[in-house]
Amino acid sequence: MWRFAQNILKRVDPRKDFCWRYEHQEDDYGFDLDSFLTYEPFFRFFYEEFFKVQTIGIENIPDEGRALIVGNHSGVLPVDAWMLCCANYHLHKHPRRIRFLVVDYLLSAPLTGHVFRSSGGVPASHEIARELLENDEIVGIYPEGTRGTGKPFSQRYRLCDFHPGFVKEAIETNSPIIPVTTVGGDEIYPLLARMDKVARVMGAPYWPVTPIFPWLPFPTSAIPLPVRMLIKVGKPIYLNYSPEQARDKKLRIRIARDIQYEIQRELNFLLRNRKSPFAEWDIEKVRCNPQSYGLLSNHIIAPSI
Repeated sequence: MWRFAQNILKRVDPRKDFCWRYEHQEDDYGFDLDSFLTYEPFFRFFYEEFFKVQTIGIENIPDEGRALIVGNHSGVLPVDAWMLCCANYHLHKHPRRIRFLVVDYLLSAPLTGHVFRSSGGVPASHEIARELLENDEIVGIYPEGTRGTGKPFSQRYRLCDFHPGFVKEAIETNSPIIPVTTVGGDEIYPLLARMDKVARVMGAPYWPVTPIFPWLPFPTSAIPLPVRMLIKVGKPIYLNYSPEQARDKKLRIRIARDIQYEIQRELNFLLRNRKSPFAEWDIEKVRCNPQSYGLLSNHIIAPSI
């Protein structure tokens, strides 16, 4: 009877399923369900009320098994990662935690470190990513790294070269790659300049200068622009290679570039169909890009259209 009641509750609210999945799990990297549930309403406010995020294709994140989420990165702070986690938690029929690789500076910072760790963030390490994938977790990687979040406003929506490490992890663990394209992050904190000397003193990858930071006192200096964000989750890409081929550096670079170019093409398509950074998206108009994933046909088992 109790099992039947649990199944009924899961169908009513998938977030119950999330809590039952992780409530008694110990995690080597600091994930804590109680802390996650404490921080979640704060990020949900930004998702629903501030950025009014619209999400397409959340069902492409698998219910079970390993997967590698790969996307474009921007916005000075990793707001895009939080918004994807929020979308997954609230919209997916069977939500699971996403283990995003996080740079050491953010993990060790007194304010952000605990938030990232307790919500599922892990150190940016190939070994850790591989371990999590082998344990059938969902791992999130932004291959642009801090070059993506730290790009100047004049270069918004121009992807930096993807680091090919994620290709090695995908091939070695036979993990599908879930491409994610996010529009809006490049404009929430317009990066006008970087203070490299200050960054070196602070031990940060860069120190941003925006229209309001560092001129206004905290926390007003951290208020983002209310840009209407769109997250588009693509269908899984299954690489057709043996684990031994993961050692081929040229192959890894070629696949990484092809995925980068396809996400860039998706970005360009979405931007052409955007009315304004502050306007609601026409979801039906941007739902399907007929030219998606053409460059990947030589790498995948079943083309994702």
